[in-house]
Amino acid sequence: EMAEKVGLDPIEFRIRNDTQVDPSDPSRPFSQRQLVQCLQSGASRFGWERRSAAPASNRDGRWLVGMGVAAGFRNNLVMKSGARVRLSTDGRVTVETDMTDIGTGSYTIIGQTAAEMLGVPLEQVTVKLGDSRFPVAAGSGGQWGANSSTAGVYAACMALRTKIASTLEMDASVARFEDGHVIDGQRRAALTEATRSGELVAEDSIEFDTLQEKFQQSTFAAHFVEVGVDVATGETRIRRMLAVCAAGRILNPTTARSQVIGAMTMGIGAALSEELIVDPRLGFFVNHDLAGYEVPVHADVPHQEVVFLDEADAVSSPMKAKGVGELGLCGVSAAIANAVYNATGVRVRNYPLTLDKLLAGLPDLA
Repeated sequence: EMAEKVGLDPIEFRIRNDTQVDPSDPSRPFSQRQLVQCLQSGASRFGWERRSAAPASNRDGRWLVGMGVAAGFRNNLVMKSGARVRLSTDGRVTVETDMTDIGTGSYTIIGQTAAEMLGVPLEQVTVKLGDSRFPVAAGSGGQWGANSSTAGVYAACMALRTKIASTLEMDASVARFEDGHVIDGQRRAALTEATRSGELVAEDSIEFDTLQEKFQQSTFAAHFVEVGVDVATGETRIRRMLAVCAAGRILNPTTARSQVIGAMTMGIGAALSEELIVDPRLGFFVNHDLAGYEVPVHADVPHQEVVFLDEADAVSSPMKAKGVGELGLCGVSAAIANAVYNATGVRVRNYPLTLDKLLAGLPDLA
């Protein structure tokens, strides 16, 4: 709305007002901030140049068509996390940490971390989670689990590498771990040689000390949406969606994309249909099931494209990663609301954007 008032494109308006330091404390720089790159890359991919700035000026049959954009922002939260790693006599690696997996792929990325650190195939790694007897880790939720927990696994693997190298009388600081072997200069030994006297176990954790005081750590996204609004009924349909994310090193592109498209789908529901109705007399939730509380179904969800910028934030953790879950949601509903305004000229400031809020302001049918 501010961009429109001053006669600027919404993306240009955001770019002109970008900052590389914390606005509330300029002494704290962002460890990495690529919001401008997200906006520019997204605009190019989405065909933003074809957008008509004048509301209600683009029509496709009975549909009023509009594009919207919004910026996504989520802080990169970190907390102390630990892990225990075992190397058995048959060369199998077992990771133990009380981190959880609520469907977001913790098992996969923790297994990947251990496999990469110890130079073994992923299928040779067993990951055990969610047991209070294991070292304490971050837990899931709030976009802090992946980066923190894998950093804890990294620390434990480094401790185990030192034990393995010491057992093999190698220098841990220069030894390479690859293809199930440890290599120090011209010397090469199988991992299993280090376990001739029995299993090796190491435990360690990662602590982030005053990192948050020195740097503002955040993740960024640009969300683009195209909608069609029926000129007669006010029905809104999402036609296209794009999210361009800058979230540090992406540990697993497949599971990260799944989190983002799931969040984008949640944003559709928040913007267009989800509303909890409470009876103020009795405090009764009127629409207390999925018959009355309307979430998006497959028919409501269009093609969703997700792009991750090539980014590795060396400040965030040894993994150079950040969280990504909530970032996929932050800004989606705002982008939809902006697209609906661009399509119809009707500005709705309270969710959901149901047709009853649009009908009175729609253009004449002629």
